Amino acid sequence: MNSIIRCEGLRKTYTGLDVAVLNGIDLKVKKGEQIAIVGASGSGKSTLLHLLGGLDTPSAGEVSLLGNNLNQLSETKKGQIRNDSLGFVYQFHHLLPEFTAVENVAMPLFIGRMPREQALQTAREMLEKVGLSHRLAHMPGELSGGERQRAALARALVTGPACILADEPTGNLDRVTAAQVFDLLIEINAVLNTSLVVVTHDLSLASKMHRQYQLEDGLLKTLD
Repeated sequence: MNSIIRCEGLRKTYTGLDVAVLNGIDLKVKKGEQIAIVGASGSGKSTLLHLLGGLDTPSAGEVSLLGNNLNQLSETKKGQIRNDSLGFVYQFHHLLPEFTAVENVAMPLFIGRMPREQALQTAREMLEKVGLSHRLAHMPGELSGGERQRAALARALVTGPACILADEPTGNLDRVTAAQVFDLLIEINAVLNTSLVVVTHDLSLASKMHRQYQLEDGLLKTLD
C-alpha cells in the first residue's frame, strides 16, 4: 500500500457560504511520514483534518484510509476503522474528568472491547512511553497542562494507529512546554513508525516535520 491516507479533489463548502473552504485538495500520507499544515485562522485547517479523519463528509472528492474509501462506508464501519486506525490529538486534551489518567488512556481500548485488565496494562505501558508512569492514578484535574496533553497523546497512540491527526496539539501550552510535547510527538512517531499529520500555527514547530504545507485560498501549497 503506497499511502495510509489519500485524498483527491477534496472540496468542502458549508451551507450558506459562497466560497469553498477547501477547493480541491490532493494529499498522500505515507507510512511513518510527518506532515505539517499551517495557515491563517479560518483557512480550513481543522476542516481538512476532520475530513481526513472521517469526522466530516466532503462536498466533493474522496478520502481513502488504508485503501478504504470513507465515502462508501457506513457510519458504523467508518467509526470502527477510525477507532482502530487513527489517533486524534486536539488543542484541548478532552480527558474525561471523572476517570484517572490510565482509565482515560484505556478508553479507546474499552470501546474496542478489549478485556479491562489487558486494556489498562496497555494504557500503563503507553503512559510510561510519554513519561507519565508516576501519574497513572491521578485525575486530569491533578495534572499540569503539559501532563494532560501527554496523556491525550498516549490515548491517541494506545490502539497502535496507522496515523495520528493532531489539531494544534500544543496551542494551549506555554512555549517551552509546547516544544517539549511537540518533540515527544515526533520522537514517538519515529519509534512507532506511525504517520503524523499536524495542524499548527507555529512555523518553528512545523519546520521539524518531513513536509510542510500552507493552506491558503482553499488549496495546499508546499512551503520551501
